[in-house]
Amino acid sequence: MDSTRPSYDLSDYLGMFRRHWWVMLLLTAAGLGAAAAVTRAQPPVYAASTSVLVQPAGPDTTLVNGRTKGTINLDTEAQLVRSTAVAAGAGALLGSTAPPNELARSVAVEVPANTAVLAISYTAATPAGARAGSHAFAEAYLRNREDSARAELTAQATALEAKLKQVNGELSRVNARLAGAAPNSSQRAILASQRDTAVKQINSLTDRLNELSTATVSAGRIISDAPLPRRPVRPEPLLNLATGGALGLLLGVGLAVLRQRLDRRVRRAADASRGTGVTVLAALDRHGAPRFDDVLAPHGTGGRIFQRLRNEVLASLAPHDRVVLVTGASPGCAATLVAANLAASLARTGREVVLVGAQLPESLLDTNPLARIFGVAPAPGLSDVLAGRVGLAEAVRRAPRHPWLRVITAGGTASAAGLLQSQRLRDTLDTLRGRADWIVVEAPSTATGADAQSLASLADAAILAVEVRRTRRPEVVDAAEQLRRVGTPVLGAVILPRLPHSDEAVPPAPGGGEPAPATGSAPRDQADLDGEESTMVLNRVPGTGSAR
Repeated sequence: MDSTRPSYDLSDYLGMFRRHWWVMLLLTAAGLGAAAAVTRAQPPVYAASTSVLVQPAGPDTTLVNGRTKGTINLDTEAQLVRSTAVAAGAGALLGSTAPPNELARSVAVEVPANTAVLAISYTAATPAGARAGSHAFAEAYLRNREDSARAELTAQATALEAKLKQVNGELSRVNARLAGAAPNSSQRAILASQRDTAVKQINSLTDRLNELSTATVSAGRIISDAPLPRRPVRPEPLLNLATGGALGLLLGVGLAVLRQRLDRRVRRAADASRGTGVTVLAALDRHGAPRFDDVLAPHGTGGRIFQRLRNEVLASLAPHDRVVLVTGASPGCAATLVAANLAASLARTGREVVLVGAQLPESLLDTNPLARIFGVAPAPGLSDVLAGRVGLAEAVRRAPRHPWLRVITAGGTASAAGLLQSQRLRDTLDTLRGRADWIVVEAPSTATGADAQSLASLADAAILAVEVRRTRRPEVVDAAEQLRRVGTPVLGAVILPRLPHSDEAVPPAPGGGEPAPATGSAPRDQADLDGEESTMVLNRVPGTGSAR
């Protein structure tokens, strides 16, 4: 299982729908279009319905109002309408050569509740065909039922006639024996009783035969003939469009969920902590995001966020911790902006702070972001110091408008391979440790090489800068793991909105040169770090690292 994939809650899915609304809208529109195309391609189908009142077909048949009670079962009659015999009769009435089974597939029968009515519907490609088919099946059903009733009456009459003939024969034999019997004999009394019984049977059979011969067969009648349908029952445009739109929307939701599952980018602050194990220290929205040409105002939204970040960082540091590393989980300017604003926030406490720009020129989109932000000269800088071209004092610049902040830019050395992993860098940081309250190091991204890990081994704590919609969760996990492997505690992450490249944010200075340093006098002159330590570092209480 991918450990960098967090679990999702309702807010995540709501955000997913907000981000992927265009996917769902596009697929819903595609579903509607497909439904419209299918509707146009389908041939029209018309339906007509004939209502038939089912009546008893013989003198001994009863019908109780309902579906299944009584001698006549209307559900059974509904099945008989679709029988082969009825379909064959309907085909004969229609003059159709289609097989009876094919005609029966076009018939549907409904039994309205608490009625003795069958609603016989027939579908066809034309209105006239639908009406004719419905009427033909109704007529064929009634004729079939009448034929069945007459056949049953005929069978009963035949049976009665045979029985009557048998009883008449027995009566003749009894009369013959009665004529030869002695008067007042017991035999004569028995024969007289048998004669009376036979006469009664003959009379009863004759009465029943007369009833059958005079019975009127009426299987039912059509109470509502099928009207000519005005519009087809299929296709149903509204149903098709609703189905197509629903399927398209469902497919869009599924695609949006799939994209969300496969997307490993950090979309919001919660994504940086869930599945990565990194605590979110601060999160800036678009309105509080840092600028490329200055630090955030201390009383603005972003400034207050960095003040809280400063307090959390100082509370997390041990008494003798001095160096805080800020690195990006992905390439970009996020680490530069977080380091600059954190250093400015620390300097506002009245303690001496040094901001070291360690994103060397070969790894920067903008070769002098710190110089642009604080309005200091871009060179010489850290790379020049590490290359031995200048001393540390020459690379230190006091930041205008920030009297307690010193800035060491990245410098201008063209080739800086291996400089960030040299002993000279360790010596430089050791020198700064003894002469500043806090040192904020702006490091390259952990995704661009091993320099960030090398710098982290010299720092007391580290902070990750994460850009939403650019940084991926595996990059956050990898960055935190790199720092932990060298024994550097990761305080947490600062979440920023996706930032433009620094060289896109601020136009270059006229003539193509570097931006001019910001004007304004510093409270004190530029100090020589090596020779005039007291001008750069105030007297501080030994062993303290928190703001006063």
